[in-house]
Amino acid sequence: MVWAMRRNPVALLCALLAAFLLPWPVLCAESAAPAPAGLWTPERAWAWHRAQPWLVGCNFLPSTAVNDVEMWQRDTYDAKTIDRELGWARELGFNTVRVFLNFVVWREDAAGLKKRFAAFLETADRHGISVMPILFDDCNFAGRVAAPG
Repeated sequence: MVWAMRRNPVALLCALLAAFLLPWPVLCAESAAPAPAGLWTPERAWAWHRAQPWLVGCNFLPSTAVNDVEMWQRDTYDAKTIDRELGWARELGFNTVRVFLNFVVWREDAAGLKKRFAAFLETADRHGISVMPILFDDCNFAGRVAAPG
């Protein structure tokens, strides 16, 4: 059988699919046990999943910020522009945005960043837009030391 799989990619694919999918009914049968308090049952999780819209989104950076540091700093956070541009995003059919929260801003002003992010979440929610935050992703500096300002 191994020889046949080496010679026939379809046989190999079928064997791999069977290896991963055959245990699925067993796993589902085990999930029929009552979920511990506070945990969702698989049925509730699937119901929630089915109720979610298809995600249409983008990376978000307001037009007044040159990078994610500038977006979140106290002196350059622009709530008015964010509100206007999230409104435009919703009008265009977007329902989600991804934003990058920078460690440099956190290090300099953690309490302020939390307040500004909470305000951003409220604004996005008002426009019917969900937010996917990326926490402390500073890899865009390519070896340089990131600094606020």
